[in-house]
Amino acid sequence: MGVVGVGKMGLSHLAIVRALQDVELVGVVDATDYLLDILNKYTGASTFSTLEKMLDEAQPDAILIATPTGSHASLVREALEHGVHVFCEKPLTLSAAESAELTALAAERGLVAQVGYHNRFIATFQEVKRLLDADAIGRVTHVLAEAYGPVVLKPKGSTWRSRRNSGGGCLYDYAAHPLDLVHWYLGAPQNVRGSVLNSIFSADTDDEVYSTLDYADGVSVQLSVNWSDESYRKMSTSITVSGSQGRIVADRQEIRVYLREGADIPDGYRAGWNIKYTTDLTAPVSFYLRGEEYSAQLESFVGAVLAGEKEARQNSFASAAQTDRVIEWILRDAAGETTEPSAAVTPLTSQRRGLFGRGKRA
Repeated sequence: MGVVGVGKMGLSHLAIVRALQDVELVGVVDATDYLLDILNKYTGASTFSTLEKMLDEAQPDAILIATPTGSHASLVREALEHGVHVFCEKPLTLSAAESAELTALAAERGLVAQVGYHNRFIATFQEVKRLLDADAIGRVTHVLAEAYGPVVLKPKGSTWRSRRNSGGGCLYDYAAHPLDLVHWYLGAPQNVRGSVLNSIFSADTDDEVYSTLDYADGVSVQLSVNWSDESYRKMSTSITVSGSQGRIVADRQEIRVYLREGADIPDGYRAGWNIKYTTDLTAPVSFYLRGEEYSAQLESFVGAVLAGEKEARQNSFASAAQTDRVIEWILRDAAGETTEPSAAVTPLTSQRRGLFGRGKRA
């Protein structure tokens, strides 16, 4: 396996890859020569300045891509065309059309292609899925999907994440997480409305995102995301699901479930409030770094590759492409454009329309 990009997330992934059983690290790619020299000197890892050189010389079976989002499409395509399995950090690309093309290419080649939406490997969010599949709270009526954190807290010192063409801003980098969970729980929405993209500090992109997603069965989802919120020490994602027989509230640390008398109560729960903690629900992993979910998602990817499977067991390119499509609907809705599925896809149009900083409503 090779690793492409060794910034903050890339270094974490690199450490996990080196610790996984049945995995040999055959190469590291980055644009910073000094960093590659340090890695080679102290870890002995083979280093390369381009993905093409690593593919030709190291010939990995799989690669992990942890570069700025704007570079994902070209790197993923190059790897797939070489017949290499791909784990790519989220979001997949900044274009739903490109994400769909890469999904088709991976399927055509029979390659495992997975995206790093790690929340699906957090035990509390997995428990939400299990309870919803069991109809524990009856008919779902509304979902509140939130994410807050202190990423952009001043006008200066922006990084690739806060530049529209490289990271996609708060919508792509932060809102993608709760949107992916909603897609996992409910499937694809029928349309989006009332979308607001506001700039607080960033000059080039959005810092907060609000939108309503509508479903054919009357379920609504309220999305509320802000990465310029210093009241949070680090990113916090939470999901609140309301149903005819109860309510579920979940975040990284715990899941709280209220069940009405007469509800179809699953084993381990009772009528009224129930609280379960992630420490009680989480299965052990072979190597711990930052959280079990980061190792668990790579174990899942590697397991699928070793088993000769033709697609990812979780967080497939197809799933990630659907999240990218909804993101573009939100962009168009905030710009006052149609969000019909057949509408032309132009992901960066809203920036040219002067959207950011005003928060235009459809």
